[in-house]
Amino acid sequence: MLTTLQTSYTDTRAGDLAWCLGGEPLPALAVRDLRIGGVRGPGPAGTLQLRLLGASHQVLIAAGPGECLETVACLPGRRTPLPARVAKQVAGWEYEFAARIEAMPPHDFAARAQELLALVEGHPRGLAGVFPGDPSAFTALMTQGDADRLLWRTWHAYPQEGRLVCTRSSLVVRGR
Repeated sequence: MLTTLQTSYTDTRAGDLAWCLGGEPLPALAVRDLRIGGVRGPGPAGTLQLRLLGASHQVLIAAGPGECLETVACLPGRRTPLPARVAKQVAGWEYEFAARIEAMPPHDFAARAQELLALVEGHPRGLAGVFPGDPSAFTALMTQGDADRLLWRTWHAYPQEGRLVCTRSSLVVRGR
């Protein structure tokens, strides 16, 4: 699913992103609600919500052993840098997060942005939002898995500096 976000693009930098696990859902510009099933049965076992914020994303999971909320955003007053890697236990799950920043020249950046937007737009469990004024300024999320093992990837594009922040997260029921 691809949407144009109804907000102006704020001049932020890739280095301004912070990571947080837990907390509360923040006001979202676009939301995609998904049902997730467990591997032990045919019915839905929980929900997953992809949330695009004015300053990046949240992923909210309520399934299996509990709830988990991941935020990657430019958060006022937070200066926790975006970690390269994190592994934690959360509500009966093993959570892992990894981030990297790709830098590229403008032509390559624009091509990569369009490639990623096409990938997420065509994915049945994806959500991408483009900021008005620049088709290469976007945030995108894509997920796969079930209530026992979820994987998601995100991309945060900063065309003014030619940087793409890429994250990869997973949530696996402990003992799987």
